[in-house]
Amino acid sequence: MDEIVVTVICLAYNHEAWIRDALEGFVTQEAPFRFEVLVHDDASTDGTADVIRDYARRFPEIIRPVLESENRMSRGVAIGPQLLAPLVRGCYVALCEGDDYWTDPHKLRKQVAALEAHPDADICAHRVLRVRASDGKPQGSVAPRLRETLIPAQDVILGGGSRFVATSSLLCRTDVYRAWTPMREVLVSDYVVQLQGASRGGMYYLPDRMSVYRTGVPGSWNERNSGQRSAQREKNRRMLQAFDNYTEGRFHRAVVLRTALYDSDDLVAKKCWGAMLAPQQWRITFFQLQRSLARAIRSRVYFT
Repeated sequence: MDEIVVTVICLAYNHEAWIRDALEGFVTQEAPFRFEVLVHDDASTDGTADVIRDYARRFPEIIRPVLESENRMSRGVAIGPQLLAPLVRGCYVALCEGDDYWTDPHKLRKQVAALEAHPDADICAHRVLRVRASDGKPQGSVAPRLRETLIPAQDVILGGGSRFVATSSLLCRTDVYRAWTPMREVLVSDYVVQLQGASRGGMYYLPDRMSVYRTGVPGSWNERNSGQRSAQREKNRRMLQAFDNYTEGRFHRAVVLRTALYDSDDLVAKKCWGAMLAPQQWRITFFQLQRSLARAIRSRVYFT
């Protein structure tokens, strides 16, 4: 019982309005093992650090604060894999941003049990409710499947990242999270964590709704990068090429299709309607419509 089984990594920046929900979700976890939470505040200009200090004082056996005096992300530091990974003491790493939160007190127990029962899988995810930050109104679910299953790596590649499974749902083996791969030389993102975790034996998925993803949070990563979608897609393309080389082409067809989907998004963004009429592009567009319809159906089923 003295060994820490799970280390939770929580990144916060100007999350004073949200961070209490995240911290409450951590400290109310009920598990038959020890866990810790590395809470990193990247020199917030609001009261985020004060809230973290308060929880660290009240729950010193769980909360391990890492409080910066100057912003590290602006200096190009990959905070999770570079700064916090060496501090991890658990066999597993769970992720949750400071503006999201967990709603199931048995989340860690369920996910650890799932990976213990499926040793060929290195990462586990679950269904997540999306809510609008401004008023808390439900916006559907992030739910790639309807039932408990093992999702093959090809589907994780095609999923494209956080629209496939949410960050707050991820739990992986520590070696997977710590691995500094060629993909991370190109891009540090949760999509890379998904790929690294799924490449050996797929991603294990639980249909239980166990966390909430807030959309439209001011200053969030998605908000800050909303005007740089094309540049982000180019980084994703280069990252996938590195992944294809790293895995020696085992998932080449999925990589090619995912890259083609980024190309299609670029054509739409640039309003290149003529290019959209090419036969290959029609097939890609049809595939996109199928995926969008399936996602809408799942969100409808899991709306509450």
